[in-house]
Amino acid sequence: MARTEPPRIPARPAEDPSAAGTLARIRTALPSLAPSERRVAEAVLADPAQAAELSISALAKRADTSVATVMRFCRAIDVTNYPQLRLSLAAAAAREHALSGDRPAPGTDISATDTLDEIVGKIIYNEVRALEDTGAGVDVEVLGRAVEAVAGAGRIDIFGVGASAFVGQDLHQKLHRIGRMAFIWTDRHAALTAAALLGPGDVALAISHSGETEDTVEPLQAAAERGATTIALTNVPRSALAESADLVLTTCARETPFRSGATVSRIAQLALIDCLFVGVAQQSYDATTAALEKTYGAVQRRRRQPSPRRAPSGD
Repeated sequence: MARTEPPRIPARPAEDPSAAGTLARIRTALPSLAPSERRVAEAVLADPAQAAELSISALAKRADTSVATVMRFCRAIDVTNYPQLRLSLAAAAAREHALSGDRPAPGTDISATDTLDEIVGKIIYNEVRALEDTGAGVDVEVLGRAVEAVAGAGRIDIFGVGASAFVGQDLHQKLHRIGRMAFIWTDRHAALTAAALLGPGDVALAISHSGETEDTVEPLQAAAERGATTIALTNVPRSALAESADLVLTTCARETPFRSGATVSRIAQLALIDCLFVGVAQQSYDATTAALEKTYGAVQRRRRQPSPRRAPSGD
């Protein structure tokens, strides 16, 4: 089956020095960069303001790599050249200073000595950052095609395990409430069995933060072989899951060893799920509104009805 090549990085135009967009692309690209390029990314993310002031050779030295690697890093994140990168980083530093004021940004992971107050600050900061970066990196054209595919599908099968299964269940519940034929599969064998029944006109949507979970990748590949439109929701745009999909929706949330499977990744996934669902619901606005009212009303009526009393048993 002919397959649309997923974008290497969900990109804004290279000429756009958007602070949020550039940093989002760097964070999204990080897991799939070569080790030397990753060192450049980590040096930039550690202090965008200071990196913006460095010459290309100084940044290369800081990252213990070469000038050529820094240039490859620029191309990997869709930045035209090094001066453009410095401009974007300067804008990023100014933006973050405006958002945080004099308060320094909390560290990414939780340390053994953090107070409960510091833990709250770090978690909330990182979750807000994930939402901002995910929004900045959304490829609206790809999202629109995903909306069209789901809205026109005869059947939608959703695959996800672990923490991603909860996100899949949220989408399933939303689609089911507006009368869409949707299923959620969190077991590998059940997912493969379901995928075997799909065909052209159906949609398979797989969710995996890493994009490398075999229990999710294999059912999506099986659905593609049957001719279904395949959609991946992942944090890594060059992962096995993304390469197996027709359409790739990319989050930008960084998990750490202490908080693997943390809420931050699910919040970013849920935000894109909401965008997808609202787009689908909008396609049939009146019918969606009526379906939501019916499903809401059914629950409310049951709550108001008194439970039937049982007749005395005579015992």
